[in-house]
Amino acid sequence: MVFNLAPATFEEGARHSCFLLQGLRELEPALRAYNIPFFLLQGAPEDTLPPFLERQGAAALVTDMCPLRGAQAALRNVADRIAIPFHEVDAHNVVPIWEASNKQEYAARTIRPKIHKQLPLYLREMPKLEALPAGPLAAEPVDWDGLLAKARAAGGAVPEVDWIQPGEAAARAALSGAEDSFLTKKRMGLYGKRNDPNVPQALSHLSPYINFGQLGAQRAALEAIKFKMKHSGAREAVDSFLEELIVRRELSDNFCYFNDKYDSVEGASNWAQETLRVHAEDKREHVYPLEKLEAGKTHDELWNAAQRELVVTGKMHGFMRMYWAKKILEWTESPEVALANCLHLNDKYSLDGRNPNGFVGCMWSVCGIHDMGWTERAVFGKIRYMNYNGCKRKFKIDQYVGRIRKLKPAKTA
Repeated sequence: MVFNLAPATFEEGARHSCFLLQGLRELEPALRAYNIPFFLLQGAPEDTLPPFLERQGAAALVTDMCPLRGAQAALRNVADRIAIPFHEVDAHNVVPIWEASNKQEYAARTIRPKIHKQLPLYLREMPKLEALPAGPLAAEPVDWDGLLAKARAAGGAVPEVDWIQPGEAAARAALSGAEDSFLTKKRMGLYGKRNDPNVPQALSHLSPYINFGQLGAQRAALEAIKFKMKHSGAREAVDSFLEELIVRRELSDNFCYFNDKYDSVEGASNWAQETLRVHAEDKREHVYPLEKLEAGKTHDELWNAAQRELVVTGKMHGFMRMYWAKKILEWTESPEVALANCLHLNDKYSLDGRNPNGFVGCMWSVCGIHDMGWTERAVFGKIRYMNYNGCKRKFKIDQYVGRIRKLKPAKTA
């Protein structure tokens, strides 16, 4: 197995680079137990992979699919420089993206039946991996301590967090098998309250693991189905989880795969682009530059708490992320700047950022992707609106703000 560290890895913040590196560090001996050598390359993949493959006498190259343009460009660049067969597979989705649909889907309701139709074929237990015969390939030992030190030095502006342990073993324990795992009666009994920011244990907290490939969506789905079969009272909760894990997640991949403007207002539906254009010059009661937003210094204590949760923990409650992004639209001089600010902050701080879900989450909030037009109002136009009073009706704001204020940043290593 070969993993290539792109040049930007060490510039992304210690939070992300160290989570990645520690997961890979655990993977290396796990592969060795199956006589699979692990090679770690560093640099632009089009520069590192072709000579590596030639030195090893490789017969073929297989890579996992990522719909984002940077990954797709790297794939094409590598393909242009090698002569051996190069296969792209979709192992991180349950239903491969090109099998689920051949076009950009409008909403969850349009892709859901297509995915459900394919689940009997693809949502199956994976074959057990058997150890390979010992081969001639030998990988050089990786200086993990040196890489982690480099990542921490370069990415100190976004330090690591201590509430989550990286790696496959921790991911599996977070999913099932431990007293506080997600797939337990207690946690699944809370899943119906997942939209209440004051019940954080109602969330799965699995997205960082899935984002970094330390837990497969397929594995999470299979284990959830097993849990449902043993606990009939959890049926509704598990089905809701599977909807988020499979349908909503693959809808995000679909959008980024078929829309090359997935991070631009120009990638929104025509109705959304038009309503945002019409209201672009509307007077904003408050306008905050990125620096104020990043520091969590607005007039809104609820928004400031959500931003603090993101900066300190690397994860924001899903309901709050919607409110957070919509307020950025309301408080920024233009929809284009608002979207750029949302993506910048989400990608910089969130452990589950820099992926299709992150792009679509921001695009849904700011540009109405996978949504419909609502009552027209200032600034938002027909984009769905959220406000402080609406949140006040749904949960105890003071309780959430008080809890977030008590959060302390993790001690740096």
